Amino acid sequence: MNTEEREELLGLLPPAPVPALSPVRRTRMNAHLMREIAPEGAAGQARPAAQRPRRRLVALALPVGVAAAVCTTVLSLGSGGAERPSTDPEAVELLNRIAAVAATQDAPEVRDGQYVYTMTQGTREVMDEGTDTIRRADWHPVDGQGDGLARVTVLDGPSGKGTTDMTLSEDPNLTTYRELQELPTDTDELYERVWAATEGQGPTHEEAALEMIGSMLRGATLLPEVDAALYRAAARIPGVTVVEDAEDAAGRSGVGLAFADGDDRDMWVFGEKDLDYLGSDEVALLDVGVVDEVGEVPAG
Repeated sequence: MNTEEREELLGLLPPAPVPALSPVRRTRMNAHLMREIAPEGAAGQARPAAQRPRRRLVALALPVGVAAAVCTTVLSLGSGGAERPSTDPEAVELLNRIAAVAATQDAPEVRDGQYVYTMTQGTREVMDEGTDTIRRADWHPVDGQGDGLARVTVLDGPSGKGTTDMTLSEDPNLTTYRELQELPTDTDELYERVWAATEGQGPTHEEAALEMIGSMLRGATLLPEVDAALYRAAARIPGVTVVEDAEDAAGRSGVGLAFADGDDRDMWVFGEKDLDYLGSDEVALLDVGVVDEVGEVPAG
């Protein structure tokens, strides 16, 4: 396959599920976060995954009254003079409830050589023709070593129904399962690392930190302790608001958590009753799991 053919096929693939960061911002954030994860003296290399129990319940959310009392203060002006976003106690309460539910989930046993499988649904623009509705299956090596696969199926739209496969080469900007596994599960420590990794990013520091957390939510569903810690860390970042009667990109109803404004607004969507992560209003997460081979789907 020559370069022009490969670029043409790459153009058929939709962008990675949102919230998404630009390549430059993602590289800088991930590099900073991975340096923070690595032990001293490791020259920036992430240490091998620690051997620890696969499942452990973490602390439940703060009582509603305590959370509200702690978080109702509107933050003052930042050092640059720009008004900082205020904390929404309702969003804090919901994020802590979501964290409590996430912590009770079962963690699969994951071996080297396996692949993280995700199935998502969203749309893509076809230049001057309209919008395709697509489903995309991805297989990524759990350790990021070796190629993966993206399989895109057009459900409806001007491109016409059909399926396209594309080999996914190793991507240094992708946070792998093993890297997620290395994240601290202590909320304070995780928050500090995310906050440090997004320093200087924009349009605001808060939005950059929430975008980084959002970029890890799909894979973190396989790691209950990390998943819960991410939501609790998000609860510490002002600017998140609750959206009632939200819908994900597949049309599933739920409750939303939104940040940023206008066209830049990102929204995570959760099942209204079970609080399972459904993805976002732009890309829905339909399935996630671990499989032995590229092309396989999780049982059940």
